[in-house]
Amino acid sequence: MKNFVEELRWRGMLQDIMPETEAKLMEKPSVGYIGFDPTAPSLTVGNLVAIMLLRIFQDCGHTPIVVMGGATGMIGDPSGKADERKLLTYEVIQENLASQKKQFLKFLNFETGPNKAEIVNNYDWYKDTNVLDFLRDVGKHLTVNYMMAKDSVKSRLETGLSFTEFSYQLLQGYDFYYLHKEKGCTLQMGGSDQWGNITAGTELIRRMGGGEAFALTTPLLVKADGTKFGKSEQGNIWLDPKLTSPFQFYQFWINTADQEANKYLKYFSTRNREEIEALEAEHEKAPHIRILQKALAEELTVRAHSQEALNTALKATELLFGNASGQESLGFLNTLAQEEILEIFSGVPNYTLKDSLFEEKPEGIPVLELLATHTDIFPSKGEAKKMMAGGGIMLNKIKPSGEDYKISPELLIQNRYMLVQKGKKNYFLIQFIHE
Repeated sequence: MKNFVEELRWRGMLQDIMPETEAKLMEKPSVGYIGFDPTAPSLTVGNLVAIMLLRIFQDCGHTPIVVMGGATGMIGDPSGKADERKLLTYEVIQENLASQKKQFLKFLNFETGPNKAEIVNNYDWYKDTNVLDFLRDVGKHLTVNYMMAKDSVKSRLETGLSFTEFSYQLLQGYDFYYLHKEKGCTLQMGGSDQWGNITAGTELIRRMGGGEAFALTTPLLVKADGTKFGKSEQGNIWLDPKLTSPFQFYQFWINTADQEANKYLKYFSTRNREEIEALEAEHEKAPHIRILQKALAEELTVRAHSQEALNTALKATELLFGNASGQESLGFLNTLAQEEILEIFSGVPNYTLKDSLFEEKPEGIPVLELLATHTDIFPSKGEAKKMMAGGGIMLNKIKPSGEDYKISPELLIQNRYMLVQKGKKNYFLIQFIHE
C-alpha cells in the first residue's frame, strides 16, 4: 500500500492535514470521501483537483466515496463566496446530479477490486429527517461560537449570511458522521476553503459517537486573476463537451504557462513521479516544444472526453496553428458536423451572409468584395489587395490567385463555410445561410 499523504506532498497537493492522519492511513486500507454539490449541469476543471484526490487515494489502495449533494446543493455552501447563492429547485438539482454522475465514471474505478469507488447522494439520508429531531440530536453538539469561528462564516458577517447558509457546515458535518457510522469512513478531503466544514464533521463524530476521524485539504486551483474555478464563476472550463468543446478543452491545457503546466501535470496526471520528472527534464531542454503542455492536454482530453475527441482537437489545432495544406484542411473540415465546426471556431469572429449572393453573382463573389464590402475583415479593398499581394490572405487554407479571384459555393466547406486567415494568427469564419 502506497503512502497516500507522501504522494500528495511531492505533487504539491497537500494544504492542511490533521495530526496522525498519515500514520492512520498507513496502518490499513481506509475509506475516504469528498462531497460535490450539483449546483451546475457540469463539473469544471476546478473540480478535477478533488476528483484526482479521490483517484490518487484509490490508486494508493484505499476506497473512495463520491458524495453527491442532492440535499446540501439545495442549501448552498457559503465557503469562498462573497454573496448569497441562488437557491435551485429540486428538479434542477436532480438534473445536474445525473449529468455530473456520468463525469465521475470517467475518472474513478467503480467496477472492480476490493476498493472500488462508490457514489452516494446525501438526499437519501436527509429526505425523511424530522427537523426537530435533527436540531435536538445533531445541532446541540456544535455551539454557535464554534460555528461562528469558521472562516466561511466570519468572512460573510459584514455582507450578510442567512441562517440557511449558516447551517451548511452542520449538514456537511453530519454527512461525515453518517458515512463514518454507516460505511466506516474515517477521512474527509476537499479544497482548502472546506477546512472549517470538514473539521466540523470530525468534531461531530467525536461528540456524537466517538471514534477516530481525520481530514486533509488540497490547495485551490485558481485562474490567472486569483479567483477559483467555481461552477458559478465566469470563464470556466467545463467537463461537459456541450459547455466547453473538446477543442476548447484541449486548447486550455496546451496554452498554460510553463509554471502552471508543471503544477497541473502533478495534479492531474496519473503518471508516476519518475515519468513526470522525466518529462520535466525533457521540457527544460526545449521549452518551446511545450512537452509538458502537450502531455497534459492529451491525457486530460482523452480522459474527460475520448481518444476520438483528442484526434479531432489535434487536427483542428494543426488546421489553425500548424502547416496543414488547403486540401488536408478541407478534407478534415468536411468530415465534421456543423455544430463541431462552430465549436472549433467559437472564438473566431463570425459573419453571416445570405447564400442568395451567389445567385446575384453566378460567376462568383469577388474576393475583395467579400473581404471589404460584405464583411469588415478589411476596412477597404485597397488594404485587402495589399495584403493579398504579400501572400497574407488564405481562404480555407488556400491562397487566392489574385485580386480577380472569385468565391463560388464549390470552394466552401460543406457548401456553407469560408475560413479566412488574415496574417499568421487572425481568423474569421463566414457562414452562408439559406433564407
